[in-house]
Amino acid sequence: MVRNTGQPAYLQIADDLRAQIRGGSLAPGTPLPSTTKLAERYDASLSVVKLAVGVLRTEGLVIGQQGKGVFVREAGELPPDPKAGDELAELRATVQDLAVRLAKVEEQLATSTTRRSGRSSR
Repeated sequence: MVRNTGQPAYLQIADDLRAQIRGGSLAPGTPLPSTTKLAERYDASLSVVKLAVGVLRTEGLVIGQQGKGVFVREAGELPPDPKAGDELAELRATVQDLAVRLAKVEEQLATSTTRRSGRSSR
C-alpha cells in the first residue's frame, strides 16, 4: 500500500493510520494491529512500521502498553487535529474578510442614499 510518491514510506503509513484514527475506523481504546501485520498490510519492513507508529506516539494519538501492544488513545485524551485548527483559522480569516467587504458595501450604500436624498430635496 506504500506508494512511490516521494514521501517516505513511514510517513505514508503514519498518515493512513492517523486518518483511520481521526475517521473513527480505529476507535479509541482499539489496539493497533501488530507490527508484523502492519508490515504485511503496507508491504513495508518492520523498522518502517515502527517508525510510523513512533510518529503517532509522538503526536499523542496512540499509547504503548508494555507487553500488551499499542492502543489508540481514548477520545478525551486525543490531541486536537492540527488540520482542524488550520481550517478554523482559514474560516475566521474568510469571515473577517467578508465583514470588511460588507462594511464597505454598507458605506457605499449609505453614501449613495445620502446623495440621492440630497438631489431630490433641491
